[in-house]
Amino acid sequence: MQRSGTADLPLHAGAAPPWLYRRMVALSEGIVAALVDEYGRTGFLRRVADPFWFQSLACVLGYDWHSSGTTTVTTAALRDALDRTDVGVRIAGGKGRTSRRTPAEVAEKGTALGLTTRRIQEMQRASRLAAKVDTAAVQDGYALYHHAFLFSEDGGWAVVQQGMCDASGYARRYHWLGDDLRSFVQEPHAAILGRREPAVLDLTAAASRGARDVSLDLARDQPNHLRSLFVSAAKEGQSTLDRWSGEEGRHFRLPAEVDWETLRAAYEVQPVGYEDLLLVRGMGPATVRALALIADLIFGAASSWQDPVKYSFAVGGKDGVPFPVDRASMDACIEVLRQGLDASPAEAAEKRAALRRLAVLAPPAR
Repeated sequence: MQRSGTADLPLHAGAAPPWLYRRMVALSEGIVAALVDEYGRTGFLRRVADPFWFQSLACVLGYDWHSSGTTTVTTAALRDALDRTDVGVRIAGGKGRTSRRTPAEVAEKGTALGLTTRRIQEMQRASRLAAKVDTAAVQDGYALYHHAFLFSEDGGWAVVQQGMCDASGYARRYHWLGDDLRSFVQEPHAAILGRREPAVLDLTAAASRGARDVSLDLARDQPNHLRSLFVSAAKEGQSTLDRWSGEEGRHFRLPAEVDWETLRAAYEVQPVGYEDLLLVRGMGPATVRALALIADLIFGAASSWQDPVKYSFAVGGKDGVPFPVDRASMDACIEVLRQGLDASPAEAAEKRAALRRLAVLAPPAR
Protein backbone atom coordinates (compact mmCIF):
# COMPACT_ATOMS: atom_id res chain seq x y z
CA MET A 1 0.00 0.00 0.00
CA GLN A 2 1.35 3.44 -0.93
CA ARG A 3 1.13 6.13 1.71
CA SER A 4 1.77 9.83 1.29
CA GLY A 5 3.01 12.63 3.47
CA THR A 6 5.70 15.30 3.49
CA ALA A 7 9.36 15.52 4.40
CA ASP A 8 11.23 18.72 5.24
CA LEU A 9 14.58 19.29 3.50
CA PRO A 10 15.96 22.60 4.84
CA LEU A 11 18.72 24.24 2.82
CA HIS A 12 22.06 23.89 4.60
CA ALA A 13 25.18 25.72 3.49
CA GLY A 14 28.69 24.25 3.57
CA ALA A 15 30.21 20.99 2.39
CA ALA A 16 30.95 17.54 3.77
CA PRO A 17 34.34 17.40 5.55
CA PRO A 18 36.95 15.56 3.44
CA TRP A 19 37.46 12.90 6.14
CA LEU A 20 33.72 12.12 6.11
CA TYR A 21 33.34 12.21 2.33
CA ARG A 22 36.21 9.74 1.80
CA ARG A 23 34.52 7.29 4.10
CA MET A 24 31.14 7.84 2.44
CA VAL A 25 32.66 6.91 -0.92
CA ALA A 26 34.37 3.83 0.53
CA LEU A 27 31.18 2.58 2.17
CA SER A 28 29.15 3.37 -0.94
CA GLU A 29 31.53 1.31 -3.05
CA GLY A 30 30.97 -1.78 -0.95
CA ILE A 31 27.24 -1.30 -0.57
CA VAL A 32 26.72 -0.78 -4.30
CA ALA A 33 28.82 -3.82 -5.25
CA ALA A 34 26.94 -6.06 -2.83
CA LEU A 35 23.50 -4.78 -3.85
CA VAL A 36 24.15 -5.17 -7.56
CA ASP A 37 25.46 -8.68 -6.93
CA GLU A 38 22.37 -9.58 -4.89
CA TYR A 39 19.61 -7.71 -6.75
CA GLY A 40 21.11 -6.79 -10.11
CA ARG A 41 21.53 -3.39 -11.70
CA THR A 42 17.76 -2.98 -12.08
CA GLY A 43 17.26 -3.67 -8.39
CA PHE A 44 19.86 -1.07 -7.46
CA LEU A 45 18.27 1.64 -9.64
CA ARG A 46 14.86 0.80 -8.20
CA ARG A 47 16.20 1.34 -4.70
CA VAL A 48 17.76 4.69 -5.58
CA ALA A 49 14.36 5.80 -6.88
CA ASP A 50 12.78 4.84 -3.55
CA PRO A 51 12.91 7.89 -1.23
CA PHE A 52 13.01 5.88 1.99
CA TRP A 53 15.88 3.70 0.80
CA PHE A 54 17.81 6.73 -0.44
CA GLN A 55 17.27 8.50 2.89
CA SER A 56 18.33 5.39 4.81
CA LEU A 57 21.49 5.12 2.72
CA ALA A 58 22.36 8.72 3.57
CA CYS A 59 21.94 7.92 7.28
CA VAL A 60 24.14 4.83 7.04
CA LEU A 61 26.84 6.82 5.25
CA GLY A 62 26.84 9.23 8.16
CA TYR A 63 25.35 12.32 6.55
CA ASP A 64 22.45 14.51 7.75
CA TRP A 65 19.09 12.79 7.83
CA HIS A 66 16.96 15.70 6.65
CA SER A 67 19.00 18.47 5.02
CA SER A 68 19.30 19.44 1.37
CA GLY A 69 22.86 18.09 1.45
CA THR A 70 21.44 14.60 1.93
CA THR A 71 20.70 14.61 -1.80
CA THR A 72 23.77 16.31 -3.22
CA VAL A 73 26.48 14.72 -1.08
CA THR A 74 25.03 11.20 -1.08
CA THR A 75 24.64 11.32 -4.86
CA ALA A 76 28.19 12.61 -5.27
CA ALA A 77 29.53 9.78 -3.10
CA LEU A 78 27.58 7.25 -5.16
CA ARG A 79 28.93 8.78 -8.36
CA ASP A 80 32.55 8.47 -7.22
CA ALA A 81 31.95 4.97 -5.88
CA LEU A 82 30.37 3.78 -9.14
CA ASP A 83 33.25 5.22 -11.15
CA ARG A 84 35.57 3.01 -9.08
CA THR A 85 33.55 -0.20 -9.33
CA ASP A 86 32.86 -2.50 -12.26
CA VAL A 87 29.13 -3.08 -11.76
CA GLY A 88 27.85 -1.60 -15.03
CA VAL A 89 26.16 1.47 -13.49
CA ARG A 90 27.25 5.09 -13.79
CA ILE A 91 26.03 8.54 -12.75
CA ALA A 92 26.15 11.60 -14.98
CA GLY A 93 25.60 15.15 -13.80
CA GLY A 94 25.50 16.51 -10.29
CA LYS A 95 25.23 19.88 -8.57
CA GLY A 96 25.34 23.29 -10.25
CA ARG A 97 27.55 23.54 -13.32
CA THR A 98 28.23 19.82 -13.22
CA SER A 99 24.59 19.17 -14.09
CA ARG A 100 25.06 20.94 -17.43
CA ARG A 101 27.57 18.30 -18.47
CA THR A 102 25.02 15.51 -18.12
CA PRO A 103 24.43 14.89 -21.87
CA ALA A 104 28.17 14.77 -22.59
CA GLU A 105 28.81 12.48 -19.64
CA VAL A 106 25.98 10.14 -20.64
CA ALA A 107 27.64 9.84 -24.06
CA GLU A 108 31.12 9.35 -22.60
CA LYS A 109 30.20 6.88 -19.89
CA GLY A 110 27.52 5.20 -21.98
CA THR A 111 30.05 4.47 -24.71
CA ALA A 112 32.39 2.97 -22.12
CA LEU A 113 29.54 0.73 -20.93
CA GLY A 114 28.94 -0.47 -24.48
CA LEU A 115 25.59 1.26 -25.05
CA THR A 116 24.50 1.87 -28.63
CA THR A 117 24.33 5.38 -30.05
CA ARG A 118 20.56 5.14 -30.21
CA ARG A 119 20.28 4.10 -26.56
CA ILE A 120 22.60 6.91 -25.49
CA GLN A 121 20.44 9.41 -27.36
CA GLU A 122 17.31 8.02 -25.68
CA MET A 123 18.94 8.46 -22.28
CA GLN A 124 20.04 12.01 -23.10
CA ARG A 125 16.46 12.81 -24.05
CA ALA A 126 15.17 11.26 -20.82
CA SER A 127 17.62 13.38 -18.83
CA ARG A 128 16.58 16.59 -20.58
CA LEU A 129 12.88 15.81 -20.21
CA ALA A 130 13.11 15.01 -16.50
CA ALA A 131 14.84 18.34 -15.91
CA LYS A 132 12.43 20.28 -18.13
CA VAL A 133 9.33 18.71 -16.56
CA ASP A 134 10.44 19.66 -13.05
CA THR A 135 11.33 23.15 -14.25
CA ALA A 136 8.41 24.06 -16.50
CA ALA A 137 5.62 21.47 -16.28
CA VAL A 138 5.64 21.39 -12.45
CA GLN A 139 5.85 25.02 -11.34
CA ASP A 140 6.23 24.80 -7.58
CA GLY A 141 8.63 27.66 -6.87
CA TYR A 142 11.72 25.43 -6.55
CA ALA A 143 14.58 26.14 -8.96
CA LEU A 144 16.54 23.04 -9.99
CA TYR A 145 20.21 23.15 -9.06
CA HIS A 146 21.06 19.45 -8.91
CA HIS A 147 20.45 16.78 -11.55
CA ALA A 148 21.91 13.28 -11.33
CA PHE A 149 21.17 10.76 -14.06
CA LEU A 150 21.89 7.12 -13.11
CA PHE A 151 22.03 4.55 -15.89
CA SER A 152 23.16 0.98 -16.46
CA GLU A 153 24.61 -1.09 -19.27
CA ASP A 154 21.24 -2.90 -19.38
CA GLY A 155 19.55 0.32 -20.50
CA GLY A 156 17.80 1.14 -17.22
CA TRP A 157 17.91 4.62 -15.71
CA ALA A 158 16.82 6.71 -12.75
CA VAL A 159 16.97 10.41 -11.88
CA VAL A 160 17.52 12.12 -8.55
CA GLN A 161 17.27 15.88 -8.82
CA GLN A 162 16.66 18.71 -6.40
CA GLY A 163 15.35 22.26 -6.44
CA MET A 164 15.64 25.09 -3.94
CA CYS A 165 13.35 27.87 -2.80
CA ASP A 166 15.37 30.78 -1.43
CA ALA A 167 12.28 32.46 0.00
CA SER A 168 11.35 29.53 2.26
CA GLY A 169 14.84 28.16 2.80
CA TYR A 170 13.81 24.64 1.82
CA ALA A 171 14.66 22.14 -0.91
CA ARG A 172 12.55 19.64 -2.83
CA ARG A 173 13.76 16.31 -4.23
CA TYR A 174 12.36 14.57 -7.31
CA HIS A 175 12.83 10.81 -7.96
CA TRP A 176 12.31 9.20 -11.38
CA LEU A 177 12.57 5.55 -12.47
CA GLY A 178 12.72 4.62 -16.13
CA ASP A 179 11.36 1.09 -15.71
CA ASP A 180 8.08 2.30 -14.20
CA LEU A 181 7.64 5.29 -16.51
CA ARG A 182 4.56 5.28 -18.72
CA SER A 183 4.66 8.95 -19.69
CA PHE A 184 7.08 11.82 -19.16
CA VAL A 185 4.23 14.31 -18.92
CA GLN A 186 1.52 12.52 -16.92
CA GLU A 187 2.33 11.63 -13.31
CA PRO A 188 5.88 10.50 -14.16
CA HIS A 189 7.52 10.70 -10.74
CA ALA A 190 8.46 7.80 -8.53
CA ALA A 191 8.33 10.27 -5.62
CA ILE A 192 8.59 13.96 -4.77
CA LEU A 193 9.82 14.99 -1.31
CA GLY A 194 9.32 18.39 0.23
CA ARG A 195 6.99 20.78 2.00
CA ARG A 196 3.50 20.99 0.58
CA GLU A 197 2.88 24.31 -1.17
CA PRO A 198 -0.55 26.00 -1.32
CA ALA A 199 -0.56 26.55 -5.10
CA VAL A 200 1.42 24.59 -7.70
CA LEU A 201 0.76 24.56 -11.43
CA ASP A 202 1.01 20.83 -12.11
CA LEU A 203 0.72 20.14 -15.81
CA THR A 204 1.76 16.51 -15.19
CA ALA A 205 -1.47 15.75 -13.32
CA ALA A 206 -4.05 13.56 -15.03
CA ALA A 207 -6.49 16.42 -14.49
CA SER A 208 -4.26 18.66 -16.65
CA ARG A 209 -4.44 16.46 -19.73
CA GLY A 210 -6.87 18.80 -21.47
CA ALA A 211 -4.62 21.78 -20.75
CA ARG A 212 -1.64 19.93 -22.22
CA ASP A 213 -3.56 19.01 -25.37
CA VAL A 214 -4.83 22.55 -25.92
CA SER A 215 -1.39 24.03 -25.16
CA LEU A 216 0.08 21.80 -27.85
CA ASP A 217 -2.58 22.86 -30.34
CA LEU A 218 -1.93 26.52 -29.50
CA ALA A 219 1.80 26.12 -30.05
CA ARG A 220 1.16 24.57 -33.46
CA ASP A 221 -1.16 27.42 -34.46
CA GLN A 222 -0.18 30.57 -36.34
CA PRO A 223 1.79 32.90 -34.00
CA ASN A 224 -0.38 35.88 -34.98
CA HIS A 225 -3.53 34.01 -33.95
CA LEU A 226 -1.88 32.98 -30.69
CA ARG A 227 -0.94 36.60 -30.01
CA SER A 228 -4.58 37.68 -30.35
CA LEU A 229 -5.60 34.89 -27.95
CA PHE A 230 -2.98 36.08 -25.49
CA VAL A 231 -4.43 39.60 -25.56
CA SER A 232 -7.94 38.21 -25.03
CA ALA A 233 -6.75 36.02 -22.16
CA ALA A 234 -5.00 38.96 -20.52
CA LYS A 235 -8.26 40.94 -20.53
CA GLU A 236 -10.25 37.95 -19.30
CA GLY A 237 -7.72 37.18 -16.59
CA GLN A 238 -7.96 40.62 -14.98
CA SER A 239 -10.97 39.51 -12.94
CA THR A 240 -10.96 35.72 -13.02
CA LEU A 241 -7.43 34.42 -12.59
CA ASP A 242 -7.53 34.35 -8.79
CA ARG A 243 -10.13 31.58 -8.90
CA TRP A 244 -7.32 29.16 -9.83
CA SER A 245 -4.35 30.32 -7.87
CA GLY A 246 -5.72 32.19 -4.88
CA GLU A 247 -3.82 34.85 -2.95
CA GLU A 248 -0.83 32.55 -2.35
CA GLY A 249 -0.48 31.90 -6.07
CA ARG A 250 -0.11 35.45 -7.32
CA HIS A 251 3.20 34.55 -9.03
CA PHE A 252 1.21 32.26 -11.35
CA ARG A 253 -0.60 35.13 -13.06
CA LEU A 254 -0.54 35.36 -16.83
CA PRO A 255 2.91 36.70 -17.78
CA ALA A 256 3.03 40.33 -18.88
CA GLU A 257 4.82 39.23 -22.03
CA VAL A 258 5.51 35.95 -23.82
CA ASP A 259 8.63 34.78 -25.62
CA TRP A 260 7.20 35.01 -29.12
CA GLU A 261 10.46 33.91 -30.71
CA THR A 262 10.22 30.59 -28.87
CA LEU A 263 6.58 30.17 -29.86
CA ARG A 264 7.47 30.97 -33.46
CA ALA A 265 10.15 28.27 -33.24
CA ALA A 266 7.57 25.85 -31.83
CA TYR A 267 5.23 26.63 -34.72
CA GLU A 268 8.01 25.89 -37.20
CA VAL A 269 8.89 22.63 -35.45
CA GLN A 270 5.24 21.51 -35.16
CA PRO A 271 5.82 19.32 -32.07
CA VAL A 272 4.08 15.96 -32.21
CA GLY A 273 3.44 15.64 -28.47
CA TYR A 274 3.68 17.70 -25.28
CA GLU A 275 7.09 16.19 -24.58
CA ASP A 276 8.37 17.62 -27.86
CA LEU A 277 6.85 20.99 -26.98
CA LEU A 278 8.76 21.11 -23.68
CA LEU A 279 11.99 20.31 -25.50
CA VAL A 280 11.68 23.24 -27.93
CA ARG A 281 14.73 25.43 -27.30
CA GLY A 282 13.81 28.37 -25.08
CA MET A 283 10.53 26.87 -23.86
CA GLY A 284 10.64 28.04 -20.24
CA PRO A 285 8.19 28.19 -17.32
CA ALA A 286 6.65 31.55 -18.29
CA THR A 287 5.80 30.43 -21.83
CA VAL A 288 4.47 27.06 -20.64
CA ARG A 289 2.38 28.85 -18.02
CA ALA A 290 1.01 31.33 -20.58
CA LEU A 291 -0.12 28.51 -22.87
CA ALA A 292 -1.79 26.70 -19.95
CA LEU A 293 -3.62 29.79 -18.74
CA ILE A 294 -4.80 30.67 -22.25
CA ALA A 295 -6.04 27.09 -22.59
CA ASP A 296 -8.04 27.55 -19.39
CA LEU A 297 -9.30 31.12 -19.83
CA ILE A 298 -10.26 30.89 -23.51
CA PHE A 299 -11.01 27.20 -24.03
CA GLY A 300 -11.97 26.00 -20.55
CA ALA A 301 -9.21 23.37 -20.40
CA ALA A 302 -8.32 23.61 -16.72
CA SER A 303 -4.97 22.77 -15.16
CA SER A 304 -4.35 21.20 -11.77
CA TRP A 305 -3.18 23.54 -9.00
CA GLN A 306 -2.67 20.74 -6.45
CA ASP A 307 0.88 20.17 -5.24
CA PRO A 308 2.05 16.71 -6.44
CA VAL A 309 4.57 16.39 -3.60
CA LYS A 310 4.50 12.96 -2.00
CA TYR A 311 6.66 10.80 0.18
CA SER A 312 6.27 7.05 0.44
CA PHE A 313 6.66 6.13 4.11
CA ALA A 314 7.94 2.58 3.96
CA VAL A 315 7.85 1.62 7.63
CA GLY A 316 6.11 4.31 9.70
CA GLY A 317 7.31 6.50 12.57
CA LYS A 318 8.17 5.79 16.19
CA ASP A 319 5.53 8.28 17.39
CA GLY A 320 2.85 6.69 15.24
CA VAL A 321 2.99 9.36 12.52
CA PRO A 322 1.94 8.82 9.81
CA PHE A 323 1.31 5.29 11.14
CA PRO A 324 2.94 2.89 13.65
CA VAL A 325 6.23 1.29 12.70
CA ASP A 326 5.93 -1.82 10.55
CA ARG A 327 8.81 -3.76 12.12
CA ALA A 328 8.89 -6.52 9.52
CA SER A 329 9.27 -4.02 6.67
CA MET A 330 11.88 -2.06 8.58
CA ASP A 331 13.88 -5.21 9.31
CA ALA A 332 13.80 -6.05 5.60
CA CYS A 333 15.12 -2.58 4.68
CA ILE A 334 17.87 -2.87 7.27
CA GLU A 335 18.87 -6.31 6.01
CA VAL A 336 19.26 -4.99 2.47
CA LEU A 337 21.69 -2.33 3.65
CA ARG A 338 23.43 -4.69 6.06
CA GLN A 339 24.24 -7.06 3.19
CA GLY A 340 25.98 -4.19 1.48
CA LEU A 341 27.95 -3.30 4.58
CA ASP A 342 29.04 -6.90 5.09
CA ALA A 343 30.71 -6.84 1.68
CA SER A 344 32.19 -3.36 2.06
CA PRO A 345 35.96 -2.95 1.63
CA ALA A 346 35.93 -0.16 4.21
CA GLU A 347 38.08 -0.47 7.32
CA ALA A 348 36.62 -2.43 10.21
CA ALA A 349 36.14 0.62 12.45
CA GLU A 350 34.22 2.49 9.75
CA LYS A 351 32.08 -0.56 9.05
CA ARG A 352 31.23 -0.96 12.74
CA ALA A 353 30.24 2.70 12.95
CA ALA A 354 27.97 2.34 9.92
CA LEU A 355 26.38 -0.79 11.38
CA ARG A 356 25.69 1.09 14.61
CA ARG A 357 23.97 3.88 12.65
CA LEU A 358 21.98 1.25 10.78
CA ALA A 359 20.91 -0.44 14.01
CA VAL A 360 19.32 2.70 15.46
CA LEU A 361 16.91 2.92 12.52
CA ALA A 362 14.88 0.11 14.12
CA PRO A 363 13.13 0.33 17.51
CA PRO A 364 14.24 -2.16 20.18
CA ALA A 365 12.32 -5.44 20.27
CA ARG A 366 9.69 -5.78 22.96
